[in-house]
Amino acid sequence: MRLRPAVDIRGRALPFLFVIAPKWGPLRSLRLVVVVVAALFGFSTSVVYAQAPADKPEDRPKGTVKSPDDWRFGLTAYGWATSMSGSVTARGNTVNFNASIFDLFQKSDSLAAWDSYFEADKGRFGLYADFVWARLGVPSSAATYVNPIRGVTLSAQANAAVTQSMTIIEAGALYELAKWQGSEGSFTAVDGFAGLRYWNMSTDVSLDISGNVDFTDPRAQRFDRSRSIATAGTGTLQWADPLIGVRLRHQFTPHQEIQVRGDVGGFGIPGAALFSWQVAGVYSYTWQFDGYALAAVGGYRALSTNINFGSGNDANNLNLLLHGPIVGLTVKF
Repeated sequence: MRLRPAVDIRGRALPFLFVIAPKWGPLRSLRLVVVVVAALFGFSTSVVYAQAPADKPEDRPKGTVKSPDDWRFGLTAYGWATSMSGSVTARGNTVNFNASIFDLFQKSDSLAAWDSYFEADKGRFGLYADFVWARLGVPSSAATYVNPIRGVTLSAQANAAVTQSMTIIEAGALYELAKWQGSEGSFTAVDGFAGLRYWNMSTDVSLDISGNVDFTDPRAQRFDRSRSIATAGTGTLQWADPLIGVRLRHQFTPHQEIQVRGDVGGFGIPGAALFSWQVAGVYSYTWQFDGYALAAVGGYRALSTNINFGSGNDANNLNLLLHGPIVGLTVKF
């Protein structure tokens, strides 16, 4: 087989995903080994699937047999070099944080997340699913304890002052709303999509106990304590956000394309976030082989959510923004 540029294939961009690379050191499980392998495809966790069937059979490259009426599939592994900012409230204890990728690298058990994306398209219609898993640690130098209890401060002893574990699964349907042909091998298209984004989150705030601690505060009575370190945890928080969005695809040549995607969700309905949003932009370059294609992708992604559980001393709230560059590899067949 000889590597050659892809020809006029119809671009179907993937929504973006997360990859996590384990912390340097001995691997404790097979899962972490798999994460290492996945991380070779990118630096850390969301990517785009770009596949467009040729408009005319004679325009398709040798070895490309699918028409616009055939099912087309894409599978992506990618990395997201994630920075994280916002605030979290665990058992009434509120912490603000603003951690760069370098801060997270120092304190995370694993740097980013396991990210993968799958899309199936036929004609103008498509289905997609996106999976992200991450466990991120924020150092005390990048966090501020907003409402501290007397004798309690953010921990400088624990591996991370704030540990955020997350699983995010998104699934939905796509439809090509419009397409404009440009010069040979060039086009612009707009897709609409709708779906659900499921969140499974847990947060632990590690605190140092020193001096005379006011354990009469109801928040302190609920700490998990071990020697001079206490932990306030949200437990598992889970919810699902309905979402709607659009993506813009522009193919410069049969093998170069940019895509911009945005969505909003939650809308404050029962069982969903007050509001959530996502924006991303990527550039992809595709190589066509006999029977399949490979695409390299690079860009930037931001994802945010804001949700509250309970109030007062029972409050477990999350206002989170994840953002950073992404890189990945897509297999299309």
